[in-house]
Amino acid sequence: MSPAKNPGSARRIVSRDNTLFRELLHLAGSARERRRREASLIEGVHLCEAYLQRHGRAREVLVAESALDNPEVATLIAGLDEPPVVLAAPLFKAISAVEHGVGIALLIDTPRPALPARIEADTVYLDRIQDPGNVGTILRTCAAAGVRRVLTAPGTAWCWSPKVVRAGMGAHFHLEIHESVGWAELVPRLRVQVRATTAVAEGDLWGADLRAPALWLFGQEGGGLAAELLEAATLTVSIPQTPAVESLNVGVAAALCLYEQMRQRRSTRPS
Repeated sequence: MSPAKNPGSARRIVSRDNTLFRELLHLAGSARERRRREASLIEGVHLCEAYLQRHGRAREVLVAESALDNPEVATLIAGLDEPPVVLAAPLFKAISAVEHGVGIALLIDTPRPALPARIEADTVYLDRIQDPGNVGTILRTCAAAGVRRVLTAPGTAWCWSPKVVRAGMGAHFHLEIHESVGWAELVPRLRVQVRATTAVAEGDLWGADLRAPALWLFGQEGGGLAAELLEAATLTVSIPQTPAVESLNVGVAAALCLYEQMRQRRSTRPS
């Protein structure tokens, strides 16, 4: 990137009647509007840096006037091709989803990668998981465990909602995320084993061979996987646990499965 223009040339917004501010306020408060406009707001120095490193530029870089003296914010701004939009502190607070944020955000085009014709590598499919924290945690685990593709069924929390993005802690920018993909659309593309967890499986996670590429299915917090997905699984395993609890949080279950998969593959490497 070329050096940023003089900060004095930045656009400044001080009025709530400003057209751009009104659009930002609408986006910040409406998931439906974010979906319709295929736009998202991401906030915080770490997430903004991760996005810019992966995608190069955003629609708009938004900075609270009170954050211009912050060293991290100043460094990020210094690398921009275009000056940021500077909002009066009360206006930035109105669009912010972070209670004690630094004061920087990006307005971005929501990434929409094309779904491949053949799925031959590790993939995770989230079936109607509605808690944003769980979805973000699973995305973060996928990135950490080397799974690069995640698909969601209709009814799953939107991966680019502010809460999911914050829970993902930058994982979004290391993944190919495909949302609202119906099972019937996915099945013809699969060239990998389909795996699921269930309490009634004969074998457990530790005894299963997880070295081959796979599609992992993780279901909603209360009802679990849809029946058609569970029936489609070519390998079902249980996660060992004591009778002290009825079931594990889906984020924890996903982490156990993906890390056991990674452990097995690493243990078979020649020394």
